[in-house]
Amino acid sequence: MRGLEDRARAHLDRRLSTSRARPIAVALSGGGDSLALLLMADAWAHDVGRDLLVLSVDHQLNPASSAWIAACAETARRLGRPFQALTWSGDKPVRGLPAAARAARHRLIADAARQAGAVVILLGHTGDDVLEARRMRDAGATTPEPRTWAPSPVWPEGRALFLLRPLLELRRAELRAWLAERGETWIEDPANSDPRYARARARPLAAEDPAHSVAEGQPLELAFEEQLGVLTVARTELGEGEGERFVGLACVCAGGGSRPPAASSLARLAESLRSDAPLTATLAGARIEADKAQVRIFREAGEVARGGLAPLNLQPGHVGVWDGRFELDVAAPCVVRPLAGIAARLPKAQQARLQTIPRRARGALPAIVSEGGVSCPLLAADSPVRVRSLVGDRFLAAAGLIPREPDS
Repeated sequence: MRGLEDRARAHLDRRLSTSRARPIAVALSGGGDSLALLLMADAWAHDVGRDLLVLSVDHQLNPASSAWIAACAETARRLGRPFQALTWSGDKPVRGLPAAARAARHRLIADAARQAGAVVILLGHTGDDVLEARRMRDAGATTPEPRTWAPSPVWPEGRALFLLRPLLELRRAELRAWLAERGETWIEDPANSDPRYARARARPLAAEDPAHSVAEGQPLELAFEEQLGVLTVARTELGEGEGERFVGLACVCAGGGSRPPAASSLARLAESLRSDAPLTATLAGARIEADKAQVRIFREAGEVARGGLAPLNLQPGHVGVWDGRFELDVAAPCVVRPLAGIAARLPKAQQARLQTIPRRARGALPAIVSEGGVSCPLLAADSPVRVRSLVGDRFLAAAGLIPREPDS
């Protein structure tokens, strides 16, 4: 069974740093897949000197869930790793429960990982999960296929966080055989065999599928620049194949949202961009302006009229994310709102710099409204407000252009 560990370690070696002081988060449900992951990650971390943080989520959907969390805590204690229990509290939806639980789990784990200083979260998905997702899509679902390395799917909670699934090339049965050989026991969640849920219905069929390979895909090399939330891409890079996917990603990232655009709308936009004719369009909260040479994608300020770009009240000591695009840390109470309609109240130097920004991108920039007046920290040379654009890093991560744990 040593080969299983070697295959998992190959992904850990490839994606993770061996010299970082920050911890690596591991999601542990107590099931066989996540238990095998934790044990393999623990051995690897001991060898390279990395710390692990074990995170378990109590969804409060099963009367035995508190006992499952206790078992996870005991496993972490046995390994000498810090443990944190997270709870999905509150009312649960009647419809779409699996999707809601998955989203809540990702948010809770992302928040805990960030607070601990981790930027990578290990998940125990296996090759069976890949096959189950494919079966579900064949049945009409929109379930995404798990990837070995991907950004966290929740936004903005998952900003700058990556998911690593080192077991995707392994099958559930062989992992359980590996655990049994070591004398380990694991939890079996009855929901995994409940026919009310699409994944449970797909599970027996996936178990019968032949061995498969997980395609990583080769990301398109894009030369782009980020300026105040504006993505600029050479138009020649947006041809067939990956170009269409990258346009969709750029629109979501520049638009600050989390929902991908409709496939039909994206296909029409991508087809138009394959010519060299001038183009203006909107998609997923973003505005697309293209000339013969390049494409600029940025937040559509017209969203103000449709209820987007909502104001954000910030207090000192609290880092906030405004409009899914900018992270702000303020020194005094203020309101963050779009610049549209109040640009004339900016200091003269900021008004001058504003003229260098594409005209239609200006209104969606963040403005700070406080007792001291109106200011845009992105345009100020010495603003007391610390602001960081999330657009470029988010796009790089979503496009697969950050292939391993960042050094900083």
